[in-house]
Amino acid sequence: MNKQFADIIIKSDSIFTADTDLPIQGAVAVKGDTILAIGSEEELGQYKGSHTKELEAYGKLVTPGFHDFHVHLWLGAMFQEYASLTFCGSEEEAADKIAQYAEEHPNDPWVLGFGWHHVRWPGQKLPARHSLDQRVKNRPVFLLNEEAHSAWLNTKALEILGIDEMTPEPPFGVIEKDEDGKPTGFLYETAVGLAVEAFNLPSEKKHKLMKSFLEKAGSLGITSIGDMLPLPGFTLGDLEEYKRFEDEGKLTVRIHFLAPLDGELEKLSYYTGFDSEKLQFSGLKQFIDGVPLTYTGYLLEPYSDRPSTTGGTIYSKETYLKWIEEADKKGYRVRLHACGDAAVRMALDAFQHARNVNGPRDSRHTIEHIEVIHPDDIPRFSELGVLPSMQPEHLSSSSMESHEYIDRLGPERLPYTWPIGELEKSGAQLVFGSDYPIVELNPMLGIYRAVTRKHEDGTPSGGWNPQHKISLAKALTYFTSSPAYGNFRENDLGTLQAGKKADIAILDRNLFECDPEEIKECNVLLTIMDGRIVYDKSNSKA
Repeated sequence: MNKQFADIIIKSDSIFTADTDLPIQGAVAVKGDTILAIGSEEELGQYKGSHTKELEAYGKLVTPGFHDFHVHLWLGAMFQEYASLTFCGSEEEAADKIAQYAEEHPNDPWVLGFGWHHVRWPGQKLPARHSLDQRVKNRPVFLLNEEAHSAWLNTKALEILGIDEMTPEPPFGVIEKDEDGKPTGFLYETAVGLAVEAFNLPSEKKHKLMKSFLEKAGSLGITSIGDMLPLPGFTLGDLEEYKRFEDEGKLTVRIHFLAPLDGELEKLSYYTGFDSEKLQFSGLKQFIDGVPLTYTGYLLEPYSDRPSTTGGTIYSKETYLKWIEEADKKGYRVRLHACGDAAVRMALDAFQHARNVNGPRDSRHTIEHIEVIHPDDIPRFSELGVLPSMQPEHLSSSSMESHEYIDRLGPERLPYTWPIGELEKSGAQLVFGSDYPIVELNPMLGIYRAVTRKHEDGTPSGGWNPQHKISLAKALTYFTSSPAYGNFRENDLGTLQAGKKADIAILDRNLFECDPEEIKECNVLLTIMDGRIVYDKSNSKA
């Protein structure tokens, strides 16, 4: 009988398998793309052959590859490639930076920039085309904001896109106008979809974007993602480019992508055709509301600092009920963006309706973000089997001592913002992601935020809404095995177990023996995806 020898054996005194809360001591043996065995070093000695590569990770933490459940891959790749306006402190500073970028990239057909946010600028005044026109007059400029819910364009871009005072606004979209009725260059929510022409990129640029994203993901220990193609008013991604990388053996992150939920189920055959181990259709996504930060999150009661509004929804409740009932009947999984407490309730109601009409099934329907919730709705997640998909790093969107949500939501709703701990206690199956590029891709930041509820500077003392803190083990689980379950991949991904795919990360320290403040400083030393080393810090990449 031929003995199976491992290609790689990883030895460590701290292996987090993600199927128990405490790490174990021992080794993991990898053969081809699969975990051959896991156990003590003595037990796994039988799998060592003359060609077996041995990796010692004593004092380090070995985990399953991280699985980011909520990423905007293509948008994130563009954030990396084009002008970054994240740290600009004013409209003028952002316009100056984009002018410099335009000068340095004279051959780009569109001048693209990302990451600005007027809420951090003096007076929180919306930007307009004039400041861009003064600096970049004869080339179209398109600047997407930090949350990807609004865009800032110059006059040339408006002309090319045909956006003028007569252009109708799409549902839940705003074309900001000046006192003369002319567009100011600011597009809000679904109106951003009027400018998707700016994202038509040449093939060599697409290749560069994809390569850059995969390298970044590998350096962070990420081996799987949920790619949210739908954005407000448009869809952004390139499945053909993803497939090209897969066909060439270069796809080093498993991609589970979402297509738009729009009532047109007969058009989904293109998406459902992608069904490999590395690139597969994973369901439908739609937005219910916007975000509370800009008063577009849908609330049960008016905003505390703007009592004239409760926000709103993109479509009517009847539309959501109809679309979700039909999608559920056909066996599709649905994921809904819902930030405000009224939006979360509407999403739960829609899933409840589908269940009542079609009967219960293992749908794994999901609600994204849940930035604030009414306490009555917390137990409904476990009751309905709906997954709360949350992004702990969103907690860092502003200083937690003077968080805008304190003003927006007031003291009564504040304890139910990013209610991770309460949802966990209720028995809900939490799933974590980053929402990259809205915040950074690094899972360590999300884990740190979930465990401490603190900002980088350690404030506030004790954590923001500390009742929602969770353990390190649970935070790791929600970034590994939970997303695998969320993407119907629990049989081959998410935990370190014999027979599962060899997707593994080795960290530079044992987080279980560190002060929680160290979590955010932790780096990945090595990433294995499908049994192949795709990142090795000692070589930068492999």
